[in-house]
Formats: sequence, C-alpha cells, structure tokens
Amino acid sequence: MIRTASLTLLLALAALAPLHAQDAPPPAPPGAASAPAPRPWQSLDPAQQDILAPLRERWDQLPPRKQQHMLKRAEHWATLPPDRREEIRQRIARWQQMSPQERERARANMRRFHQLPPEQRERLHDAYERFQHLPPEQREQLLRQWHHQSIDQRLQGLDRPPPGPPPPRPPPGH
Repeated sequence: MIRTASLTLLLALAALAPLHAQDAPPPAPPGAASAPAPRPWQSLDPAQQDILAPLRERWDQLPPRKQQHMLKRAEHWATLPPDRREEIRQRIARWQQMSPQERERARANMRRFHQLPPEQRERLHDAYERFQHLPPEQREQLLRQWHHQSIDQRLQGLDRPPPGPPPPRPPPGH
C-alpha cells in the first residue's frame, strides 16, 4: 500500500510539475542567497525516498531547485488526509490522459482565471460548485446547452443560479 501511495505521489508530482511551474519562485537576483545545494538520492531519509521512489533514477540529475521543490511537495503530501490524496490522484489521472494541446489550453485557462478580479473568480467558483452538485442528467443537459452558447451568453449564465439547491458550504476555517 505504501509503495502504491509512493508511486501515485510520484506520478502526481511529475504530472503537476508543469502546473506548478508558474508557482515556482522567480530566480534570485544577483547578490542574493546562493542556490540550494544538490541533494544526492542517498542523502534523502527513508521516508523521502519512499515517497519520491518514482524519481529515483532521475533524482541526481534534477536541478537543485527542482529537488528542493519536490522535497517540499513530498513533505506536504505526507500531511494530507487520505480523501484529499485520492482527489489529487484523480486529478493527476485526468491530467495524464489529456493531450498536449488540452494541457496547454488548461494552463491558459488557469492563467486567465487568476487574472480575473477576486469577485469574478468567486462567482465562477460558486457556479462550478453548484454545477458539481447537480444530478448527472442535469449536468449533461446544461453542458449540451453551454456548447451551443456564445461567450456572452455563457457569462450571463453565471449570474443565474442553476436549478436545485445550492451546495453545502464547508464550515469556516476549512
């Protein structure tokens, strides 16, 4: 089970690396703190090696900043509850099934989403949550309608709540 979790984490880290490329800190300006030192595979503790096992063959060739980033992601992974890990595994599996063009389109959409004003992002997020809580038949019907709409019609639809009750809100602090 631990080996399966490690493989899944490795796949997640490898698949998410392009997604998180925009999250990586910018290079340090000249005169700033020096770059991190390389971390040879043998210097990792057993828990780190277990989680990062899929990268074993390539680990020593990764740039030190990439190694550091992957170590931080592995540390974070170890703190996640099992249901959150499963959610991430499913997202990674969907990402891996996408074509390069679909991945690039997803990245572009994410960049556009993050450039929106906060209130617009919140509206989109709420609309997505409401959509996810609809019965499958209703979601399919709305998707068919959506594919036949112009961009303006789609944006207007964000102001109207879909049929059905709103999704439950998580308690504050979650």
